[in-house]
Amino acid sequence: MKATALFIICLCFSVASFAQSTITPAEAGVTYGKTVTADGALTTAALKTTLSSDTTYAGKVTGTVVDVCKKKGCFMKLAQEDGKTIMVQFTDYAYFMPQNIVGKTVVVEGLAKVKELSVERQKHYAKDANKSEAEIAAITQPKKDISIMADGVLVVK
Repeated sequence: MKATALFIICLCFSVASFAQSTITPAEAGVTYGKTVTADGALTTAALKTTLSSDTTYAGKVTGTVVDVCKKKGCFMKLAQEDGKTIMVQFTDYAYFMPQNIVGKTVVVEGLAKVKELSVERQKHYAKDANKSEAEIAAITQPKKDISIMADGVLVVK
């Protein structure tokens, strides 16, 4: 019984490690998920302006990736001019981002909206991003942020 349990645990770790290693590295022209083109994409600043008067935006947004989930690439963050970030997740977790996408310019296509992020959810994301215990402990208030549920991502440069 112990041997079976140990085998299953080892298998799970192997699958998780293999999953990250099979993600195509981020290079100009590579698409993840739905095929996306760069035409008609809003900048992150234009998206912020659009969401100040509308509750949602369905379309394309371009920006620079400043963070990616360190565990398996299950989310990434785009830079905004004010120093804040836009959380990007992927529809149905159908695809993941490689670790080398940080610093790349991308176009994401999907549904953007402003939503409140609970303290618990913020701490979860901070742990996934390998933040320090002090940084995680400093999260004490919910916050409103722009988030995008992306159907596809195109690496521009």
